[in-house]
Amino acid sequence: MQDAVAGAWEDVVAAARRSVADGLVVGTSGNVSARVGDLVVVTPTGVPYERLRPADAVAVDLDGRQVRGELRPTSELPLHLAVYRATDAGAIVHTHAPHATAVTLLTDELPPVHYMAAALGGPVRVAPYALYGTDELAAGAVAALRGRTACLLANHGTLVHAASLARAYEHTAQLEWMSRVWLLATSAGRPRTLSPDDLSAASAALAAYGQPR
Repeated sequence: MQDAVAGAWEDVVAAARRSVADGLVVGTSGNVSARVGDLVVVTPTGVPYERLRPADAVAVDLDGRQVRGELRPTSELPLHLAVYRATDAGAIVHTHAPHATAVTLLTDELPPVHYMAAALGGPVRVAPYALYGTDELAAGAVAALRGRTACLLANHGTLVHAASLARAYEHTAQLEWMSRVWLLATSAGRPRTLSPDDLSAASAALAAYGQPR
């Protein structure tokens, strides 16, 4: 288990650093976690990601009790734990991606403007605004995630979960890209969107995409 936690920490830190490099967060905003059995490895609060080292690993149980590390977990720990309890998530990426956050200021749902919406379960809902780190925010996100693996948080950012951290990050990047596409289209007119049948066909095609496992 100790080796698994160490490996998950390495992946969590790498994803957090990448989110800064890719412009999905600024400074220490956003957070990343990965589940290892009944433990959650998560970024700490208020620490620049480039300063994190293997000895800084932070892990909590599903009740939020810290079982590893001296640094305090992210202030969004209630959000992460609520999603793990409600879904089969193996990893979570939460960002303040600018285009996706801008979408939350304009609409209650990001329409399916691209077939990659199928990878997230369909149109991406916007959870109502609530103060960061609160149970209210966590409850709103869980509701917005029903039947989805991604949601937007009003006036706040994005939340994506997946079986793996690599997939959660990939889908976070796709969500930011689709948000940018929608904003560009709405600035020029009324965007066309895909139908439920279109999304269903895309979902089936995506299931067979890539190299055989």
